[in-house]
Amino acid sequence: MPPRYYTVTWDQLHRDAKALAWRLVGKGPVNGGFKGIVAITRGGLIPAAIVARELDCRLIESVSVITYDEETKGEPRVAKPPVAAGDGTGWLVLDDLVDTGTTAKVVRAMLPGAHFATIYAKPAGRPLVDSFVTEVSQDTWILFPWDTEPQFVAPIAKTAAAGGAA
Repeated sequence: MPPRYYTVTWDQLHRDAKALAWRLVGKGPVNGGFKGIVAITRGGLIPAAIVARELDCRLIESVSVITYDEETKGEPRVAKPPVAAGDGTGWLVLDDLVDTGTTAKVVRAMLPGAHFATIYAKPAGRPLVDSFVTEVSQDTWILFPWDTEPQFVAPIAKTAAAGGAA
């Protein structure tokens, strides 16, 4: 069966990131806020900017974990550690999506004291996050606005009739 695609627009991403911020208000250990945000690159950068604005958080760090070389999945490799975050205590770690949990496990090991949040979560990775907004099925491929461009798509009924997903 072909994968399912779920297209996220810029407007929807902004709404979902803001919804995540609402869930995070008051969850931080420093007067109800967080010391800072660690954005997991690259997908967590834009959501981190939106959430940082909504939580009035100005300290942003990043972590880069490489799990793919082109389209081949390999062993995760930390390309840039989140030095300023220490062990993560008091920090919010933010990503766009937790899928299988490969990246999340690596980041959690580096920042065990952090609160881990994503906008979207798939079942295999969901236990690794503390907060998220929307759960999608494991076989759903989320198309983020930075990875796509607007174009015509055939109606689902026509795709199903041609042997696609029912």
